[in-house]
Amino acid sequence: MKPRKVPLRKCVACQQMMPKKELIRVVKTPQDEVQIDLTGKKSGRGAYLCGKLACFKLAHKSKALDRALKQAVHADIYQQLAQDFIRVEDDFLANKERDEDEE
Repeated sequence: MKPRKVPLRKCVACQQMMPKKELIRVVKTPQDEVQIDLTGKKSGRGAYLCGKLACFKLAHKSKALDRALKQAVHADIYQQLAQDFIRVEDDFLANKERDEDEE
């Protein structure tokens, strides 16, 4: 059997190419809301970040999310995303470890 092709995406902060499942997607919905999308299937413009808080802080400092989402992301949205990111980071890392164990 032929091995499946693994889709790769680039982290907007550290510019590292990684498998899509190892990155967290931040999406700008058609209603202009910016939120974290763990499923990777919400409609809208997406940007990918490593599962590290350091990458999120770098993206905030360099305004990488603003460029990737083609919209200015306000400070209050960054604060909300930071809280969501910290909460989601543990779940994301647990899912990543579970996926590695299955392989």
